[in-house]
Amino acid sequence: MNSTPEADWLNLLIGLLQGGQLQLLRVLDALGLARHVHGQPAWPWAHRLSGENLVIDLGQARSLAWTLVFVALVVLALMLALLWRRPRFYFLALVPMLLIAAPWPEPQVVLVPATPTSFQSSPTGFTAASIAKGRVLYQQNCVACHGADGKGEGPLAASLAVWPPDLSGPLLWRRADGDLLWRILHGTRDAQQGGEPTMPRFAGKLDEADAWALLDYMKAQGAGQSLRALGSWPQPIGLPDMAVRCGSHPPRLLASWRGQRVRIVAGGAAPAEDPRLVTVLLRPPSGSEAPAADCVADSAAAWEALALITGTDRLAGTHFIADRDGWLRARGEPGKAGWSDDDLLCRSERASAATGQGAAPPADGLGALIARMDAQPVRFVKGGFIH
Repeated sequence: MNSTPEADWLNLLIGLLQGGQLQLLRVLDALGLARHVHGQPAWPWAHRLSGENLVIDLGQARSLAWTLVFVALVVLALMLALLWRRPRFYFLALVPMLLIAAPWPEPQVVLVPATPTSFQSSPTGFTAASIAKGRVLYQQNCVACHGADGKGEGPLAASLAVWPPDLSGPLLWRRADGDLLWRILHGTRDAQQGGEPTMPRFAGKLDEADAWALLDYMKAQGAGQSLRALGSWPQPIGLPDMAVRCGSHPPRLLASWRGQRVRIVAGGAAPAEDPRLVTVLLRPPSGSEAPAADCVADSAAAWEALALITGTDRLAGTHFIADRDGWLRARGEPGKAGWSDDDLLCRSERASAATGQGAAPPADGLGALIARMDAQPVRFVKGGFIH
């Protein structure tokens, strides 16, 4: 998203909400006050602060921001009252005045239902191996209802009380990963029909590692379906982690380059090294000879994962660029010479509307694309991320 002042302060506010709650949970865990569920500390309350509604209702977001400022002033006044005895009465009298004057937001806007796993995250991250594992689990447990493409049109869908959701839409990005984990393992109920079950619980049949793998696969599948239907990734998708071998050095994970831009070349000849990018040649799983490159990934799972994310069976010759935070941002199609603005598939709506104005393409298409990526980072929102 374009780095506007409004986006900056809202992003900061939502990041503070999420980070503050996560740190609180870690403190409770360190003090032995948080129980563990599915291998990680559990959120002890039925609600949590969330930013999803703040993105929609900027008025409430501003109210919350100003309320936090007033609360900070209250804390400052209390500290000054402890330090200075003579004006203590004035500082203490200021506290209720500030609390009354604060523009408190509506509770239903900033508070959303929570699950014990709301702040949990995958211990392994988004990996090609996890996506491959999730593919098998999805075929075994989910395809009958959600369908092979995740659109909720499986053979059993029509017989259910509630039609399964479309997993290729924004559902997976509207909820925190931990909340999705809870629903996979403990099922879902329809609040409109007296709490009738709408999805069975899989705890006992699947463990938390299986549930994380399912989530990874569903995200990759949803990204591919969106790309096929819309020509872009409307929700951000990460570059799957994989093992990479550079020269005679021991293999290292792709995530170890976090903080640098990464270019993945799926088969074919690797382009010349570029100091702006770490270039990795992903060799096809067919075992055919591939040109030599400084950094190579030999992973059938990674090949399948990127094919899934792009919604194609013809991955050979495709180039990918991930930003410094590990998000996939651009795709170069096979046979295309150079880069252009059209290759930036993960962008804000505002930036998308601004393209195609008739301007001449820059001489250095890759440089212009990198500049756009840096100027429009993926922003943190709610339990997930948006452009």
